[in-house]
Amino acid sequence: MTVKFVASASLPTQWGQFTIYGFEDEETGKEHVALAMGEMDQDAPLLCRVHSECLTGDCLFSLRCDCGSQLQCAMESIGKEGRGLILYLRQEGRGIGLLNKIKAYALQDTGVDTVDANIQLGFEPDSREYEICKPMLDHFSVNNVRLMTNNPRKVEALKAMGIDVAVVPIRTGSNPHNEGYLAVKVDKLGHIK
Repeated sequence: MTVKFVASASLPTQWGQFTIYGFEDEETGKEHVALAMGEMDQDAPLLCRVHSECLTGDCLFSLRCDCGSQLQCAMESIGKEGRGLILYLRQEGRGIGLLNKIKAYALQDTGVDTVDANIQLGFEPDSREYEICKPMLDHFSVNNVRLMTNNPRKVEALKAMGIDVAVVPIRTGSNPHNEGYLAVKVDKLGHIK
């Protein structure tokens, strides 16, 4: 995988001063970013989140998922610690894209769960890939993380790349609109409850 670092800039947020780094996957043309705070090259494991883009949750504040609240929790946690990294990957809708995600939402409106909606549209339940994480982590010389996640696939993917991973479960964003969605992530995708 060929990943090119493009640029970085300061990014002040309500949780503190981050630096945003832009990366381009030269094979796919996809653009990904990292939000970093503090020193990356210390020996202590780095607080980290691998977050897949969710326009509806991250930017439009949808209550159908817990994505936006997980991103905010990660930024707040890093801000409190003063050191950490978020890899923001452009793979909307578990990798199916925004328009297909809206089609999946329409199926969910009829009672189909999030996993079966993806399958009915001809996709895997989760099409996300995490290989992009390795060159991004390498850019920061990071190989030991405390990963804020409930997703065992992310943990296994990073471990397979030679990254030391300790799991920090992230529990936030539960509401009456996403109870079924969260249950399906546990029951069908093996997420930590």
